[in-house]
Amino acid sequence: MNRIFRIFTYSVTFCMTTLFRKNKDSLTCLLCPHFCKIAPGRTGVCRVRKNTGDTIELITYGVVSGYALDPVEKKPLFHFYPGTNILSIGSYGCNMRCDFCQNYNISQHILDGYPVKTEPEKIVSDSLSSVNNIGIAFTYNEPVIWFEYIRDVAIKAIEKKLHTVMVSNGFVNKEPLAEYISFIDAFNIDLKAFNDEFYRKLTGARIEPVKESLKQIARSGRHLEITTLIIPGRNDDAEEMAREAEWIAGELGKDVPLHISRYFPMFRRDDPPTPADTIIKLYETASRYLDYVYTGNMAGLKGQNTICPGCGAMVVKRTGYNIKIQNLDQQGRCRTCGKQIFRHFTSFSSSIKN
Repeated sequence: MNRIFRIFTYSVTFCMTTLFRKNKDSLTCLLCPHFCKIAPGRTGVCRVRKNTGDTIELITYGVVSGYALDPVEKKPLFHFYPGTNILSIGSYGCNMRCDFCQNYNISQHILDGYPVKTEPEKIVSDSLSSVNNIGIAFTYNEPVIWFEYIRDVAIKAIEKKLHTVMVSNGFVNKEPLAEYISFIDAFNIDLKAFNDEFYRKLTGARIEPVKESLKQIARSGRHLEITTLIIPGRNDDAEEMAREAEWIAGELGKDVPLHISRYFPMFRRDDPPTPADTIIKLYETASRYLDYVYTGNMAGLKGQNTICPGCGAMVVKRTGYNIKIQNLDQQGRCRTCGKQIFRHFTSFSSSIKN
């Protein structure tokens, strides 16, 4: 569907959808599966959506905690306009309580006041003026809870033919997610483990809503990649990874890229870093089911390059965030066998060659 027509359809069809329900003495937030019942003057689990009496207000509207021009591969998105940059922004708060959070200083810490706010027009203007930039990524903390601001930025971005990306935990209800899908082009979703006990004990959430979000995004046709952070003794079992990869292949598609990422001690968890051998073992396990599996947070290790699943030719060589594209035509197809590797590809990407 034409991207501008998507926005017109969104503004006509979805803009009246409410994100809360009124109760006798509280408001129920309908944004995520916590369904927080919020008393007047209080916030929900995310601590940024506040009952102000008649409505739930996003108190971090326009509040930006992080602002950087990143390689798109850093999101990580390896199959969405490889070799380009994206303006990455984030705020504060999260609807999960992961004890291993890699960005806990902004996701788990909420400020008392937010004196400086950035208008959507400023974000779009900066994106347009950034070098080799394809658009805007909503990342760093949990973007799901930043709904109203993301909507306003994304609609203006699409009007300027910029692309939009969301890096999320996927813990969101289907109606708000349908709206996100109408103005977000690409998603990287954290599938934190493939067992509900992990979710309940380590994140304060549940896995089933995340799986439903993944299926909803896949059905929509939006670009999707998945990241799983591997924590020793928690989600590093090869049989669990086999179940995860088999589920992704069957429910989402075997061409959905999976990033298996190495954990380092952070926030409240001080377990030692994931052994490199564990990441390689899980990479090899997942590769039995999926066409594109990558390793993350590890330099100089196998699982960085993109290999054509049709003929085995290397088509992208990666060293950190530096990439060299080879053996691909300008449409992102393997020159050897003709297989479509990238659906989202640019002339700039095709010029990055050995």
